[in-house]
Amino acid sequence: MRRLAQERRLKPAEKCVAMAIQSASLDGLTGQRLFQPKTQIGSSIFKMAEVSKNSVTQALITENEHGQRLDNLLLKKCKGVPKSHVYSIVRSGQVRVNGRRVEVSYRLQSGDVLRIPPLRTARIEQEVVAGAEFKVHLPIVFEDEGLLVVDKPAGIAVHGGSGESFGIIEALRRQRPEAHFLELAHRLDRETSGILLLGKKRSVLLALQEMFRTSALGGGRQGADKRYLVLVCGRWMDPLRNVRLPLLKYLQASGERRVRVSEEGKTAHTIFRLVARWERFSLLEAQLKTGRTHQIRVHLAHLGFPIAGDEKYGDFALNKALSREGLKRMFLHASRMRLPHPLGERELMVEAALPAALQSFVHSISAKETQDYGEKVGVGGSI
Repeated sequence: MRRLAQERRLKPAEKCVAMAIQSASLDGLTGQRLFQPKTQIGSSIFKMAEVSKNSVTQALITENEHGQRLDNLLLKKCKGVPKSHVYSIVRSGQVRVNGRRVEVSYRLQSGDVLRIPPLRTARIEQEVVAGAEFKVHLPIVFEDEGLLVVDKPAGIAVHGGSGESFGIIEALRRQRPEAHFLELAHRLDRETSGILLLGKKRSVLLALQEMFRTSALGGGRQGADKRYLVLVCGRWMDPLRNVRLPLLKYLQASGERRVRVSEEGKTAHTIFRLVARWERFSLLEAQLKTGRTHQIRVHLAHLGFPIAGDEKYGDFALNKALSREGLKRMFLHASRMRLPHPLGERELMVEAALPAALQSFVHSISAKETQDYGEKVGVGGSI
């Protein structure tokens, strides 16, 4: 019988919260996976009550963790570890599932063997100070016993990581210390504002994630219908346009992750509807039929209609000029979502009005340029 790794008492900053993972040997995993996890001589699988910063930890995933994203699980359990470091060790292949490299978005399955390298811990004092300084107003769009919908502001990540200490989910957990469960059901880019859904129960979270997966594959009736308002540079002529262009993720020489149109990429489908058009700009509604990373941004940039204020895929010289005119962010807003409510038969429709700063910029365009399509946007009115 293998000896279980000896647990030792660590300082709070070195601890990862217990995952309630049962002790087991590798022999018990036979038949549950297409390949057997690779282990070193003398290694063992044990309860991950603590993760040592001096040795490798291996843990068996149970039903309680089934379906969770790898990054979300690590970020939640390893409170003393810098979030940027958690993402780094996953992307560099130091974190393994069943002996293989996985993406941070990998969804864990019951029976998976998770390997975690020795972890570098952060100073608790720095974490506490960062949390105290992180304050954000989050308008509640809808809430019931299982679901929370907020109107996310632009400029804030949905969660910490990749250089961000705190995000929307961390802020909400601090504001709601009594909440037993609160997890992101999907994501929005840091620069994007609007509708963001969170699950307050695991059953609701899993149902929402399944809806979004259905949508990502070209959602049918059970998927979520997501709509965005987006201002593009240029005169968009089509009242309605279906854009089907496959998207491929890639790494730049600097290590930054980007997306481009490529035949080697995954299927991506966006429907664009023209809302209003001026001399230099067009306001569109974008409907996601699939849910690829940066889908709206890359589709529009590829077509020659970059989003106003998009620093990653946009017209950089124009963005500089637009900043002087008052547009300080990317003009992309998750305005509306329709989906079956996870707790019943009724349909849920949630909406978030265009932020005041974006409305103000559209009104300034209307004051300077001739609008030749769509309902007239008044200087003092709303869109």
